[in-house]
Amino acid sequence: MKLLPFIKAFLLPTLLLALTSSCKKEFSNDNYVAYFGGEVANPNNPYVLFCKNNEVIDTIPLNKDNTFFKKFDSLAPGLYSFKHEPEYQYVYFDKNDSIKVHIDSKDFDESIIFCGRGDQKNNFLMEMYLRNEKDKNNMFETFDYPLSKFNEHIDKTNKENQKFYASKKEEIKWSDEFDVYAKGIVKFPHYTKKEIYPMVHKIRTGEDVSSKLPKDYYNFREGIDFSNESLTDFSPFVMYLDHMLNNVGAINYHNHLSECDLELKMNINKLNIADTLIKNEKVKNIVLNNIAFRYLMEDQNVVNNKEFLKTYHKYSTDKSKKNEILKIGTAIQLLTDGKTLPEVQLIDKNGNTISSNAVIKKNTVFFFWSEKLNSHLIAVHKKVLALKTKYPNYEFVAINLDDNTEQWKKDLKKYNFSNITELKCANFEDLRAKWAITKVHRTLVVNADKTIKNGFTNMFEVNFEDQLK
Repeated sequence: MKLLPFIKAFLLPTLLLALTSSCKKEFSNDNYVAYFGGEVANPNNPYVLFCKNNEVIDTIPLNKDNTFFKKFDSLAPGLYSFKHEPEYQYVYFDKNDSIKVHIDSKDFDESIIFCGRGDQKNNFLMEMYLRNEKDKNNMFETFDYPLSKFNEHIDKTNKENQKFYASKKEEIKWSDEFDVYAKGIVKFPHYTKKEIYPMVHKIRTGEDVSSKLPKDYYNFREGIDFSNESLTDFSPFVMYLDHMLNNVGAINYHNHLSECDLELKMNINKLNIADTLIKNEKVKNIVLNNIAFRYLMEDQNVVNNKEFLKTYHKYSTDKSKKNEILKIGTAIQLLTDGKTLPEVQLIDKNGNTISSNAVIKKNTVFFFWSEKLNSHLIAVHKKVLALKTKYPNYEFVAINLDDNTEQWKKDLKKYNFSNITELKCANFEDLRAKWAITKVHRTLVVNADKTIKNGFTNMFEVNFEDQLK
């Protein structure tokens, strides 16, 4: 799509806004009116989501010409994000900004151009983001370098980015509030490289450089405000913090630990470090929740999950109804071996809603799939077809986790996996709350009397078939 029509279409209303604003001299002190709009080429869906701290503030519909526009009667200055699923990007608003953005969903990040009042600082963020992405893609071999060469390489890139930052700050003269993000998008990717170098270098070369690092190697950590609420939803900071906690929480001598127990110890270490490091209660809760959610997404050992959650509850003060960790923790307690599997509602191919209890008429294996994970979809069904022959005393039930019922039916016709009971999740939030479904690879094994034999397993585990004997 050519940008000229877009720019012309935007400049006219922007010019009118500027003219009307100049007639009033300036916005009044208590006026926080702001505007956000733009155009989406090759849209994936008919709307753009406008968000703050991962919460959707507004769903802005696309017009017939794929443009969108929203006037906010009162919009607090700060960092927001816009999503045209599955992609998202940041947009920063100062008081009374009027911003439009061009997006092409086929080349999302590279296509984004901001126009209007407030555009320069946002274009700076986008340019730095693209610089960082390009640099990240070229970093793999750099982690093989010896320490001195590695530092020389990343310091050169950092100096170039710092120079670019300084020139843009002088040119645009942005606010101190925005400068938190402008500095952050330059420094945190640099710090991230330093954090992951010892770990990645060891994996790629076999050399452990930890003992060879200079005493001042991690001195940059002392200048980071880990309790800054403004940074909790800013991905360069979140990514840095994740790598830093992985680095500091790592256990170097662990020959006596299984992989599962090692993950438990490392993640409990991360909780301990976060509690010590972060003084702001709100920020600490967000970080603890992030650590917990990522751990629970991966580890499906019910004993370890309980041990982990014990430490999590010791530090977290987030008792809100929105806290996903509390929901997952409650579900884990309900899924102990020997307990009755909680009832959920499912949908059959005819559109009828049925209870999971009605499905369990003999020993049953529930497994899950999504159209978005095509390779897993095929692999898990093929695995089940093989297992059905070996274990005729078991019923194998596939549950689709996607929202789109029509797409589910199309997929069933396309793949035609015969002799497998195919159902669809009626309410994913209810399923997640009751069965602790955090990833598609989960498998549940249930006895004929509806009691749980194993609520946390995976069909592709080496010893999975032992649970069917």
